[in-house]
Amino acid sequence: MNNSIKRTLLVTLSVCLICSLFVSITAVSLRSTQETNKLNDQRIKILEAAKIYDPTTSIEDQFDNLEIKFLDFETGFISSEFQSFDIDKYDQIKALRFAELSSPVPQSEDIAIIKNRENVGKVYLVMQNDNISKIVLPIRGYGLWGTLYGYIAIENDLNTVVGIEFYEHKETPGLGGEVDNPSWKNSWAGKQIYNNNDEVYLSVLKGVVPKDDPEFIYRIDGLSGATLTSNGITNMIKYWFGESGYSKFLANLNNES
Repeated sequence: MNNSIKRTLLVTLSVCLICSLFVSITAVSLRSTQETNKLNDQRIKILEAAKIYDPTTSIEDQFDNLEIKFLDFETGFISSEFQSFDIDKYDQIKALRFAELSSPVPQSEDIAIIKNRENVGKVYLVMQNDNISKIVLPIRGYGLWGTLYGYIAIENDLNTVVGIEFYEHKETPGLGGEVDNPSWKNSWAGKQIYNNNDEVYLSVLKGVVPKDDPEFIYRIDGLSGATLTSNGITNMIKYWFGESGYSKFLANLNNES
């Protein structure tokens, strides 16, 4: 009887160990594929934000047509000084884990609730005849349940929105999750970020923006039943196009042009 119990336990333990080993090996072997799929998903969102994604062409070939640059947020200049960074492997979100690669955002300025901002960002330039045609900029900010991560593309006038895409968020399906609704995303095209006084004026309102609203060009329809998500996106835009975000970079580009 004791031998039977021991044998049963031994067989059970052996099966558990074999299964654990199999799962571990599978997880490790798939890690590279998972990372590649995650990267490609983000690349598609970048291309979609710029309205240049072609599903019939490989993502790698399309991405090769973009110029990716390092942005020094402190100066607002594109920089080639970061020799220790690999442009393809540098992850500005992972950089937030390291004090030497990021800076705390003062609570009084942290309207997007990001807590830390990377010192070095990446910007994506769509080129045409050696000139910048569009610019795709990473953005993020807190909604209702967590941080939304995405990209916004602007025209070379440095003010007109081309498109917006989110590649990760925790918003409620059917409510805040409507940030993935193609109709809502398309409503961003042609909107203006800054007003005539160079203030960040683009915002997501509660309800539908009337067509005759004199500030229609600065207004986005709200997400029904998702006021906090709508407010979070407004704050996200105000932060990233303000002094701590891309305003210095855009001003420098404007001066250079």
